[in-house]
Amino acid sequence: MFCPECGALMKPSGDEWVCKKCGAAKKRSDEDDDKITTEKEEEKKMVVIEKEESTQPKTKVRCPNCDNNEAYWRLEQTRAADEPETRIYRCTECDHRWREY
Repeated sequence: MFCPECGALMKPSGDEWVCKKCGAAKKRSDEDDDKITTEKEEEKKMVVIEKEESTQPKTKVRCPNCDNNEAYWRLEQTRAADEPETRIYRCTECDHRWREY
């Protein structure tokens, strides 16, 4: 809710809205209560994901450690700018990391 006087953000106080900046007050309606959530209500909506999911792209490549055929990959400039990037892989099964120049 924004203050009609100065445009600042108003906060709920009892049965009315009170402007933090100019002190103007406005009566709260039942519709306003539907829009207000407390921090505890927000915590109830929080979803906890136990398994860590990577956002890196995957590719088909053989892991030298466990022979798995899928790995996450990224490109990194590890040498001079006029030389090609280094491909860094991480196995999706054993988390082994290796490079390909």
